[in-house]
Amino acid sequence: MADAITARLIPSDDTGPGAHEAGVVDFIEHQLAGFYGEGQRWYMQGPFPEPMETQGYQSQHPPAGLWREGLAALERYCVQNHDQGFAALPPETQDDILKAMEEDAVELDTVSAPMFFDFMREMTMEGFFCDPVYGGNRDMAGWRLVGFPGARYDYRDFLHHNGAAIDMPPVGLMGRPGWASD
Repeated sequence: MADAITARLIPSDDTGPGAHEAGVVDFIEHQLAGFYGEGQRWYMQGPFPEPMETQGYQSQHPPAGLWREGLAALERYCVQNHDQGFAALPPETQDDILKAMEEDAVELDTVSAPMFFDFMREMTMEGFFCDPVYGGNRDMAGWRLVGFPGARYDYRDFLHHNGAAIDMPPVGLMGRPGWASD
């Protein structure tokens, strides 16, 4: 189901691959499986009032718990209101549900729909544009889309390019596939 959601947030189209092809779900799974997903370095005691926009992540659930609760709540909502799970719905219906979540027009039973939507969108973008060493941005799809040349040692030759595109293939922290360094 997470793959279906991320594929709607960043779909494949004529500009290039989307979240599915870029392995965004792999990034999300890696992030949620570690200390970040468990919120090990966060203060996770109550109370949990409605947060202000400037406060960042505020939830009784650590990130992995929010994903679990949110996905289950969204699936229940879809079955209850559309007679099938999110992944089985037509793309237009999926888009309508996600838009309604963003606008707080959907009520999920265990988590805040807009908070969960914002968290899904944030992690989807992170997975699409992260360095491939973190599990997403497969084949540097996100970087190719925006023309980012990647994690290069030195950009001094390009400091005064007056906004012109830097025409270099992207390179990640581990190099690029098929590229042998000397």
